[in-house]
Formats: sequence, structure tokens, C-alpha cells
Amino acid sequence: MSVKRIYLLILLCLALSACSSGVVQTSVVIPVDTTPQPVQTDTPSATPTSTATITARPPTETPTLPPTSTFTPTPTQTFTPTPVPTYVRLRGKVIIDQAVCHYGPGAPYLYKYGVYKGSNLEILRRVALGNYIEVQAIGGNNPCWVRADYMEIDGDLMDLEPVNAEDVKLPFTPYYSNTITGVSAQRSGNEVTISWHPFVLRPGDDSEQVPYLIESWVCQNGQYIFNPVGAWQTSITIVDEPGCDQPSHARIYATEKHGYTRWVNIPWPAADEATPEAEEAAPAP
Repeated sequence: MSVKRIYLLILLCLALSACSSGVVQTSVVIPVDTTPQPVQTDTPSATPTSTATITARPPTETPTLPPTSTFTPTPTQTFTPTPVPTYVRLRGKVIIDQAVCHYGPGAPYLYKYGVYKGSNLEILRRVALGNYIEVQAIGGNNPCWVRADYMEIDGDLMDLEPVNAEDVKLPFTPYYSNTITGVSAQRSGNEVTISWHPFVLRPGDDSEQVPYLIESWVCQNGQYIFNPVGAWQTSITIVDEPGCDQPSHARIYATEKHGYTRWVNIPWPAADEATPEAEEAAPAP
């Protein structure tokens, strides 16, 4: 008989028994099926476990900072301006009967006017490397150039402002735009001979003074000097010796009564260190 039927039979008997006695049994014994049942054991599936690989990180290095340098400002060089020399104007008196006062600082320059013995004049400047001074009437405004030794000067000549001959303003002719041509120079020992082509003037333009002006800067007696010379012909010889630190040079103008043409540079031959006299005196090898 199956378990289920036995179970129903027991229930029926109990019910009948209860009805006959009037007592309700509250305890019910339920038979338990003791047949061993196969126990299903759930074998968990192997779940792959992710193994975290920990890589050891080296300890973080604290960067070593360079030592903080303390900024020490470099002392600023103090500019000391070169003192500007102070020049003066002097007074002087003409000591010869008549002195020619020129447009430029030398005897070959065009005549401007004459100054006379006993005249008191204001002295403005001196020419560098030369012996001419710029003068004018006291309170005047028409200066010219005269030799310094023609005057008795009240004061020191070296206190006057020096001016380079190149910076002296000459009167230039408005009527001739051409210049001297064919200029050349040849040296023989300490002598330089300059030559050029004639400069032709229109009738009436002759200044009746030297028709050519040469401004030269040369070495003579160990001194570098400014040496202006005038020429009546188309050649002239100038002494230029070795022994000076500065190079010699020269330029030439043509002259007419209204002024000067534009100057032309003279190709100046350099001086040799040994003069012909020294070469002759040297012993034979």
C-alpha cells in the first residue's frame, strides 16, 4: 500500500474515533518517510578569481631643488660724463702796420679786409694745427682770419676754441660747378709734387690772387701740421716727412673772385720711414 493511502486511512480512523467518543484528538502523528533520499549537493562552478598583481612602486623621490641663490644686483656702472672744456673769447691788439685778414686760416686764402696797428679786436677761435686766429671788431659780426703773431693777445691762446680747418666755412663760387681735373701726386723722398690740369676762368673772374689753393695736412720736423699753400702754376711741391702718427693728406680748390670751386682730394703717396739721407748714411752690407 502506498504511503498516501495509509495516510488517508489513518485520517479516516481518527475521524471516526473522534465522532464516537466526542473527543477531538489534536495530536496527529504524521509518518515520516524515512527512505533516504539522494541529497543533491550543488557543486559551485569554479569562478575564476581575478588575482590582482600588485607591482611595487618605488618610493617617490623628492626632487632635490638646487639651492636658492640669493640675487645680488650687480652695481650699476655710474656714467661719468667727460667734462666739456670751457673756452673763452679773448681780446687783442694789432701790432703791425697792416695785417691782411683772410676768409680762411692761412695766407693763401682770399683777402677779406685789412686790420691796422693799434686796433683792438675780439678773438673768437684758433685753427687746430695752425697759427691763425679768427677775429672780429669788438661787438661786430664779420669775422676773418689773421696770423696770431700779428697781435698782442690778452690771455692764453690755448684757451680759445680750436676749429679744424675742414670745418671753416669758405665762400664757394655760385658760377662754376666744375672742379679741377687731372690731379696727381708723386713722391721723391720727403717731397711730394702735385700737378693738375689748368682751370679756365671766364674773363673778369680772376681774383688777382693765387688761382689755386691746396690744403695739406703733413708731417714736418716730427709735427703733424695744417699747411695751406697757394699756387700760381699747375704744380707745386710740398715737404712731407715720416714720423707722425696720423696719415698725411691734401685737397685742392680753384679760386675766382667770387669764391672757391668744390675741392678735390689729392691721391697722397705715403712717406717711407727711411729718408734718402738716411739711406745714404747707412753702412754698406
